[in-house]
Amino acid sequence: MKKVGVILSGAGVYDGSEIHEAVITLLAIARHGALAVCFAPDKPQSDVINHLTGEPLNERRNVLYESARIARGHVQPLGSASANDLDALIVPGGFGAAKNLSNFADKGSDCHVDEELKKLVLEMHQAGKPLGFMCIAPAMLPKIFDFPLRLTIGTDIDTADVLEEMGAQHVPCPVDDIVIDEEHKVVTTPAYMLAEDIAQAATGIEKLVARVMVLAE
Repeated sequence: MKKVGVILSGAGVYDGSEIHEAVITLLAIARHGALAVCFAPDKPQSDVINHLTGEPLNERRNVLYESARIARGHVQPLGSASANDLDALIVPGGFGAAKNLSNFADKGSDCHVDEELKKLVLEMHQAGKPLGFMCIAPAMLPKIFDFPLRLTIGTDIDTADVLEEMGAQHVPCPVDDIVIDEEHKVVTTPAYMLAEDIAQAATGIEKLVARVMVLAE
């Protein structure tokens, strides 16, 4: 059975993993007969947001603990992940990707990526194993790799300009499709960068998972 690492960044679109994206990913992996293995950084969240109002809360929460809400407790510290144990890696979006897995939300093109995530992604790539990034998560890729990748965050011109400034080759993409960098086995999709409902998000995410599984053969 193939094992697919899924990197979570909390629970909730404004300060963690986008829950719809994460759950659709887990479901799609299971439907392909593979095992999803969830990981998350064991560190404090960048911030905590009230998802009813969008306002910050004066609280501190742990990314790993919050990610366990999505994974039903089956989540491991990101530092324990090894490319030797995985056949593919997928990173859902949500602001957690831009706040907890990186600081893209604050720093834009000057951002840094979590060192544990960067190490794992590079190990996966060096082993020839496929990567899937969705929503805003592809914004981390130019800071992980020192060569240009074909990728997408959808059709947002301002964000696309920032990614190209960082060295990426951005490809405009509709919500229901994917962009594949065949040479480097990297698959991206816009998901909730463009999706207006869960069904729209699911179409592109399911295509991404399907392509990642093919590349993992």
